[in-house]
Amino acid sequence: MNNSITVRRTLVGILIFDQVEVLDFAGPFEVFATTRLDESRRAETESPFDIRLIAEHKRPITTTGGMMVLPHHDFTDCPELDILVVPGGKGARREINNPVLMSWIRERSDGLSLLAGVCTGAMLLGKAGLLDGLRATTHWRSLDWMRDSFPEVMVVEDEFVVDAGSVITSAGISAGIDMALQLVLRYHGQDVARAAARYMEYPFPENSRRRVLEGLKPPTQHASNDERRVN
Repeated sequence: MNNSITVRRTLVGILIFDQVEVLDFAGPFEVFATTRLDESRRAETESPFDIRLIAEHKRPITTTGGMMVLPHHDFTDCPELDILVVPGGKGARREINNPVLMSWIRERSDGLSLLAGVCTGAMLLGKAGLLDGLRATTHWRSLDWMRDSFPEVMVVEDEFVVDAGSVITSAGISAGIDMALQLVLRYHGQDVARAAARYMEYPFPENSRRRVLEGLKPPTQHASNDERRVN
């Protein structure tokens, strides 16, 4: 007799685009893929998260550093998602002016249970008008860019992950791992989230305090916008 209970998997979409930062999307992907509800049956069970990579077009994406990645879906055949993760990277400076991508993010945000921005992916959410009135953060070198661009956003400098309920944003690059672990905790509890971090040999985030607090400003007081928008 089979007493197993089928658990509906949470469908996570992770947006990718040319010059996306690798760890911005791969870090959360690994966390979600690594998660198990029963650590003692890790080899026999699958993650409660079903992760899909999504791009505007179904063609290879070239990340920062030259990695080639194939998306599972494009904007036309993307399934209904529970969570959408929007990463950053050098390509975010181009995509922030992409009306097709901005429109897609806005449309998709209505049907989500949670929207997440990693690093300068939060800038894409801001441009889509999805951060107004909320607390949010981004890569430390882009905090002024966020503050200048979106005056209705309450920019947080001293937190690594900023949870605003249905929208969550994180600081730069590695912060996406912490953010994803927080989402695992939200969906499946602390024991499952800690077990995922332990399996990855990654320290579980005990708080949201930003790791880089000193020297948050660029090396020179007169850095240009392009220099500030390093990521």
